[in-house]
Amino acid sequence: MNTPFIFIFFFILFLSYTEATKCGSKGLNIKSPFTLSPYHNNDPNFNLYCQNTNTTMIHFPFYGNLVVKSISYNTRKLNLIDPKSCVHEVFLNLNLSLTPFRYYYVVRNYTYLNCSVPINGNSIPCLSGYGHHVYTVEPSVKVPDSCRAIKTVEIPFGYSSYLSDNSFGLGLTWELPKRDDEDGDDGFEEERTWVHLTTKKVPMIAGLVLLAAVGMAMKMKILYTKKISVSNEDMENQFSEDLLAQQHNIPQALV
Repeated sequence: MNTPFIFIFFFILFLSYTEATKCGSKGLNIKSPFTLSPYHNNDPNFNLYCQNTNTTMIHFPFYGNLVVKSISYNTRKLNLIDPKSCVHEVFLNLNLSLTPFRYYYVVRNYTYLNCSVPINGNSIPCLSGYGHHVYTVEPSVKVPDSCRAIKTVEIPFGYSSYLSDNSFGLGLTWELPKRDDEDGDDGFEEERTWVHLTTKKVPMIAGLVLLAAVGMAMKMKILYTKKISVSNEDMENQFSEDLLAQQHNIPQALV
């Protein structure tokens, strides 16, 4: 196997570690800090998985699965879709405190009310049913006698019939791992740094090392080839000089 072929082989291998991966031919490009697995696990960090070939999913522990609609790596925005078409169920139950994510939009406190009879305002259809009506109100609102407070959460929006699709407000952003020279005493940043290094940086470094090794081997071969060429040229020159010397030493009478 010649050296150029080895170089091409390892260069392709290096690209295979650094290029984006995706779910099927129509899936989203997945790259650092995200990783792509064949199935979901309980990793609350940057693990994504594929469903139905082209659909990219993310799993949140203690909640469930959400569809990844798009990823903007420049603005660090992860747009999600609720497959159950109930964004406010996600707002009510999704716990981001144990993940590297937070809501992309500014959040404020809202209280979810469960009322036995309708009150002023629009109830949330996907959370309401016969005999119970669920609303979002500001915490300062007095709870009517026919209602009970379910939970107060920090979310981007209260319910509005004008904002009732399955994705509005489900935009997340993420924190990048801290550098070694930055202080972090929560333990979470250090864990993410280790995950990030082991899943992304090591293959890239290995590829660079391989490229450097191949480049050095090619350089050594070129230097060795030049040395052989110079040696052969020196031998030819020496042979010519010896031949001329022998000719000068031949007696004139024999010429």
